[in-house]
Amino acid sequence: MPRTALALLLSVSPLLLASPSEAAPPVGKKAGPYSFLVATGPQRGQPTCYVCEQGDKPTAVVFARTTSAPLGTLMARLDAAAAARKADGFKAWLTVLTPTADLDALAKWAQTHALKETPVGAFEDADGPPAYTLAADADVTVVLFVKRAVVGTFAIKAGELTDAKMAEIVKALPAAAKP
Repeated sequence: MPRTALALLLSVSPLLLASPSEAAPPVGKKAGPYSFLVATGPQRGQPTCYVCEQGDKPTAVVFARTTSAPLGTLMARLDAAAAARKADGFKAWLTVLTPTADLDALAKWAQTHALKETPVGAFEDADGPPAYTLAADADVTVVLFVKRAVVGTFAIKAGELTDAKMAEIVKALPAAAKP
């Protein structure tokens, strides 16, 4: 194999090996803190680190590159779990990854999907927080953790957030967060 072809293959091969399901903090790793601009609720317009606030409590963080009706359905299911398990401290939130935050549009989207317990906000970088390794081809990434240790991750390509995948995510919620 010519030297340039080998160099090209070696530089591209990590991209070919990385699938969305492999990208995100791995199970057992600590979830890193990050701040994002909150679009809903009393902290609207403020940079907030819910990871920092959650401490040992069960958590579901959803990162999304686009908002959609299926994402709204997933967030409504997580919102219901958050309402049912408020006493356990379970919290879920949505962080939209975008170059520029449009808090009004996000608040309207959250209202359309009747989210009451689940904050929605924006992280102004399409790659996501540096502490997280989000797959570039994942439209939605869900990270579940307890005591800041990751207990589950889901990376989903655009168009693949199905009812079955949502049920799988809800089933995987940390035990303390199950309704």
